[in-house]
Amino acid sequence: MIHFGKLKQKKGKIHINKDRCKGCAFCVEYCPKDVLELSEEFNIKGYHPPRIKNEDECLYCQLCETICPEFAIFVTLKKEEEEVEKGES
Repeated sequence: MIHFGKLKQKKGKIHINKDRCKGCAFCVEYCPKDVLELSEEFNIKGYHPPRIKNEDECLYCQLCETICPEFAIFVTLKKEEEEVEKGES
């Protein structure tokens, strides 16, 4: 049996540039944890951008940012984000 010590699951913080989005929904469709959904609002281009429905489930796989053809979404590691906010970086 292989032991990996005290590995902790990574968590992501999702950032969406709504006005860059073209509403393709790839990020929604391919998220393995069903973290995103299309919103009811319209962006400046007339598309429905995604919205975060359950950020706590984000595994920081970064698939959404990899698959987005418009570079409208990216994910940062939640721990790093919290450290920057606290000024501990």
